[in-house]
Amino acid sequence: MKASLLLALVCVAVLAAGARADTPEEPEALVRKVQEYAQKATAAAKTAFSMVQESEAAQQARQWLTDNADLVKQRLAWLKEQLAELWKQTPAA
Repeated sequence: MKASLLLALVCVAVLAAGARADTPEEPEALVRKVQEYAQKATAAAKTAFSMVQESEAAQQARQWLTDNADLVKQRLAWLKEQLAELWKQTPAA
């Protein structure tokens, strides 16, 4: 994600330089162009992120994590019980 953000910033800088060369006496137009590009880039990023979240693979991964989180909790509870019993059995030194 950081690489795509860096790429977006580079693109904005290039577009700003190009727009500045086209209209040297209109800084408002430059700002407007950069803002429009930033809005389009943000919309594209949001769309891509939502597509990834909604994908079947992402849903399967979330389900797998949920299922295995319960298993890990069960194993940790069992381990705590075993350690508590071991602690009770160990004589004080």
